[in-house]
Amino acid sequence: MNLEIITPEKKIFSGEAEAVQFPGLDGSFQVLNDHAPIISSLAEGEVKVDLTTGFEKTEKTDELLSVDTSNNKVIRVKIKGGVVEMQNNKVIVLAE
Repeated sequence: MNLEIITPEKKIFSGEAEAVQFPGLDGSFQVLNDHAPIISSLAEGEVKVDLTTGFEKTEKTDELLSVDTSNNKVIRVKIKGGVVEMQNNKVIVLAE
């Protein structure tokens, strides 16, 4: 599925993911490929992304994004809240 994580200032991440875990207002939840359409509010925390391919951080990579030290196919993005929408295997996160 295609994932975009966007803040009011910039696009933090865009790429293909196998699974994405979110900090929901009532607890964390996860979406996978072919998940039913969903819109949900997000709490402060980390968005954990299981990528389809490995990721290497560069100097252009946003400081809110970190790569898991034991698995370069897992990234984490710190957010202060926001909204997520998933439809037709496209996930858009509007984050603060």
